[in-house]
Amino acid sequence: MPIRIPDALPATSLLQQENVFVMTETRALHQDIRPLKVILLNLMPKKIETENQIMRLLSNSSLQLDITLLRVDKRESRNTPAEHLNSFYRDFDEIRESNYDGLIITGAPLGLVEFEDIVYWPAVQEIIQWSRTHVTSTLFLCWAAQAGLKVLYDLPKQTRSKKLSGIYTHQLVKDHEPLTRGFDDNFMAPASRNADFPVDFIEDHTDLEILAQSDEVGVYIMASKDRRQVYLTGHPEYNATTLAEEYQRDLAAGINPDIPINYFPDDDPSQIPSATWRSHGYLFFSNWLNYCVYQATPYNLADLQPAQS
Repeated sequence: MPIRIPDALPATSLLQQENVFVMTETRALHQDIRPLKVILLNLMPKKIETENQIMRLLSNSSLQLDITLLRVDKRESRNTPAEHLNSFYRDFDEIRESNYDGLIITGAPLGLVEFEDIVYWPAVQEIIQWSRTHVTSTLFLCWAAQAGLKVLYDLPKQTRSKKLSGIYTHQLVKDHEPLTRGFDDNFMAPASRNADFPVDFIEDHTDLEILAQSDEVGVYIMASKDRRQVYLTGHPEYNATTLAEEYQRDLAAGINPDIPINYFPDDDPSQIPSATWRSHGYLFFSNWLNYCVYQATPYNLADLQPAQS
């Protein structure tokens, strides 16, 4: 798929090296086509790494995307150069009057922090509420799924007694569901979170449809009936070594983490792990773009209707 991104964005050269079809802004200007306008609200500390991971998964489609990188505020980042943020990221005030086909809100390392204690929580709330009238479909990833449940359903944060870290088996719940089209009945997916998404809690307190779940980790994919909001509680965008890097980071911080489940060969952290979830990650993002965004969005975004209450 041609992903339309700025010529100088680091992801451009990286994805081109992987033979991913990246269309630079210069080339896109010569095509007479209406690309899908997708926002990436990147809340992760290592923003360049997350950009690369998400854009890689967005590449598995014949649709042309115009990606807008959005930051939640202008606070200085310890993990991303200010030059990169100022060059490639936009502020919410710059886009609030526009409509978009899709919005992806990433996770954030805030699993043990109360929403009210997060400095940019009011901004996240505003963007989520705004998305109901300005975005065709919003995809909430990991921590963002908790944030979406809080803002749209007023659900309290559910926290596990022990952090989930590893690769877990999940099962499909609903037959012939477009969002999971092509998935195996049982599939692997990474988890790295303190958040808890119990099946009975979601069923009892929301009208969301559960599409995939796990006996070990609870709900994995859920969505509103109109698919205007889609929640994914894991990390299919992770590289093969991301969990290993998190494990080593926590060790260095003295947290004494458990070895990620079903990840290192023979549970030996000195061994190199393999990605066993990559295909389902590509499928999920492709299905979301096709069925929840492209098939549902109006050709003229000015005609976009608010999401159902």
